[in-house]
Amino acid sequence: MGFTTVVVETSGAVQTLILNRPDKLNALNSTLLAELREALERAQEDASVKVLILTGAGPKAFVAGADIAEFADMTPAEAVAFSRRGQQLFDAIERSPKPVIAAVNGFALGGGCELAMACHLRVAATTAAFGQPEVKLGIIPGYGGTQRLPRLVGRGRALELLLTGRTIDAATALSWGLANRVAEPEALRQAALALAEEILGVSSVAVGYCLEAVRAGLAGTQEQGMEAEASLFGLCFASEDRREGVGAFLEKRKPNFPGR
Repeated sequence: MGFTTVVVETSGAVQTLILNRPDKLNALNSTLLAELREALERAQEDASVKVLILTGAGPKAFVAGADIAEFADMTPAEAVAFSRRGQQLFDAIERSPKPVIAAVNGFALGGGCELAMACHLRVAATTAAFGQPEVKLGIIPGYGGTQRLPRLVGRGRALELLLTGRTIDAATALSWGLANRVAEPEALRQAALALAEEILGVSSVAVGYCLEAVRAGLAGTQEQGMEAEASLFGLCFASEDRREGVGAFLEKRKPNFPGR
C-alpha cells in the first residue's frame, strides 16, 4: 500500500519518514496519523532498518500542530477518544526498540512539538520553533505534551510554555535540553544522519536495551528502573553482540556487531 501523506526514504540501515502535507504545514490529520502508524509498524518489522528519522516536507514546518478543522466541533467524549488515539501512536514511537530521531525542520507546535518529544532524540534546524500553544485555543495538549515536556525541560520551564502558549527558538530548545543538536537548515538532514550513523556504530542489541531501561525508569520509581537495568544487563550477556564487543576490546580491534 502506498502512502499519500508520508514519504519513505531508505539509506542503508536508516529509514526516513517525511510527513508530507506541506501546503498545510504538515498538520496532523487522521490520514497522516494512520499512515504514520502504518509506516512505523512496517519499519519495526523490517530487520534491515536500525534507526528511524522523522521530518517534515517543505522548509517551513516539521508539524505545525493538529488539523484544527478536524476537531473544532467535537463533543467532550469524542475529544477524549481523539486524544487517546494520538497518545497511543506517540507512545508507540517512544516505546520503539529502534531509535527514532526527529529532524525538526521548522515549526514544531502543538501536536508537532508532542511528536518531536515522543522521538528519542531531536536535531533542530536553526529556524525551528517549539511550543505548546493550545491554551490560546482554550484547550490543553492532548498528545502527551503535559507529560513529556516537564520530563525533558523541568517543571518550571514546561509550565512557562504550557501556561503562556509561547514558542522558543532552536537555540533556547538546545539550552533547555529539548533539542540535542542544532544545524543550519540545509545541513539538518545530514546532521540527523550523522547522529544515526553514530548509533549504527555500536551494538543494536545494547541500544534497544538502553531505550527499554530508560523508559522503565521514567515510567516508575528509580528502584524499579534499577531492577529493569539489572535484568537487561543480564540479557546482554546472552547476546552475540556482547561476545563480539568484549572480544574486540580484548583483541584491540574494531567490533563487527551482528545485531543479535
